[in-house]
Amino acid sequence: MMKKIVLVVGARPNFMKIAPIYRLLRNTDNWHTLIIHTGQHYDERMSKIFFNDLSLPRPDLFLGVGSGSHGKQTAAVMTAFEQALERDRPDVVLVVGDVNSTLAASLVAVKMGIPVVHVEAGLRSGDRNMPEEINRILTDSIADQLFVTEESGRMHLLNEGIDPDRIHMVGNVMIDSLHYYRPKAEAAVILEELNLISGEYALVTLHRPSNVDQPTVFAGILEALAEIQNHLPVIFPIHPRTRKMIGTFRLGERITGFAHIRLLEPVGYLDFMKLMMHAKMVLTDSGGIQEETTALGIPCITIRENTERPSTIEFGTNELVGTDPVKISEAGLRILNGRAKHGTVPPLWDGHAAERIVDKLNDVY
Repeated sequence: MMKKIVLVVGARPNFMKIAPIYRLLRNTDNWHTLIIHTGQHYDERMSKIFFNDLSLPRPDLFLGVGSGSHGKQTAAVMTAFEQALERDRPDVVLVVGDVNSTLAASLVAVKMGIPVVHVEAGLRSGDRNMPEEINRILTDSIADQLFVTEESGRMHLLNEGIDPDRIHMVGNVMIDSLHYYRPKAEAAVILEELNLISGEYALVTLHRPSNVDQPTVFAGILEALAEIQNHLPVIFPIHPRTRKMIGTFRLGERITGFAHIRLLEPVGYLDFMKLMMHAKMVLTDSGGIQEETTALGIPCITIRENTERPSTIEFGTNELVGTDPVKISEAGLRILNGRAKHGTVPPLWDGHAAERIVDKLNDVY
């Protein structure tokens, strides 16, 4: 008898993690698969374009919760998601990552007696000031099955008292999407549209509140980028939150004064992947981009004081530098001077994580 599974997405990073799992589930006789989009990221450039790029179907249900404080957003997802589950009553709810929608959907499901599967479980930064860290810890504590991307995740879960029989090392579904969509990304023409030369620009993303909501920190990061742009163009697809804070802190005039920093509107998954694959270096505060650059062998400078993805440092090309402008610019200059960090790909980041996940779902349920 076919079982019903709900895949929950809510924010941009979720889509790349869900896509390879959905692609396999829809072709199985074991599962009837529904996608519920909470609408946590509702900007068309941050959401709809990703569904198009990833060839995901229109969500079976769009909750449309929108933005708000962490408490309001979590509560809104819980209220709307509970109504959805009461109507559809799935056998399993699968959540990914660490956004508010992940925790909210998990809480609702477990209180209704529906098993929760958490993909990308066990990641820990050690920084409880990060809302994502709380979401990770709480989701893992109530999930029925936990799918892990790297060894650190498995060890964290064991140390937190999770039954080892519920922990499954499967690899990284983000890398599944990277492999699957890479040919389409290579066909993108964004380099030509922006008059960029492969290997001769830096790519930047910033969105974390710890970086962009603090005027002194944000201004310091911009000064570091100003140093790097003296040596090669800096391409900066700008997150809506980051653009808002530029206006709030009146940093726009400073940025426009940097001749070789180019602000872009948010770009789709394929265009961004093309930019990332051909960058000289990537500077970011994104967890997923740390993983993707490691898989691609692209030097990555992570502008954070900590990371929940230590395998990108242990194995990969990632360098954690914090928010000190001097350390950021020095890391960039090392790459420019031919002293970039070289790395390898972590175990099981082979493009087949979704297959291992679906195999385990079939075994357990």
